[in-house]
Amino acid sequence: MMGRAGLALAILSLATPGAAQESLRSYEVVGDAIPTSLTGQPGDPERGRAIVVRRESTCLLCHSGPFPEQRFQGDLSPSLKGTGSRWSEGELRLRLVDAARLNPATIMPSYYRVDGLTRVAQNYRGKPVLTAEQIEDVVAYLMTLKD
Repeated sequence: MMGRAGLALAILSLATPGAAQESLRSYEVVGDAIPTSLTGQPGDPERGRAIVVRRESTCLLCHSGPFPEQRFQGDLSPSLKGTGSRWSEGELRLRLVDAARLNPATIMPSYYRVDGLTRVAQNYRGKPVLTAEQIEDVVAYLMTLKD
């Protein structure tokens, strides 16, 4: 049986790095949120949905949601349905950037963190999984999921 760390490594090894050359933009964590956009601009919900349902992003390996066209959806983590009603933009942003800040035992990958990680797939070493723009796109999409 695979442990949590092994599962997180397996999940990340399936995806393609989104930000191979991007240097991380600075951000400030306030409480349980990153209240300010990583890019200074709102994301695009349509692009965000495409990222969420794309198998390379790994979201649907653990989460399910309002994606009737997707045959296989995960059940390890909360459904994404109603996400925009449960959390603020800043709370969602922190969960995507570095969920381990909220729960050190989480199996959710840190999509915009590179330091202090162990057992990282070779193609992700020193690279975030998603770009700052992609994080903002996913946040924008998740905020549309109100029901």
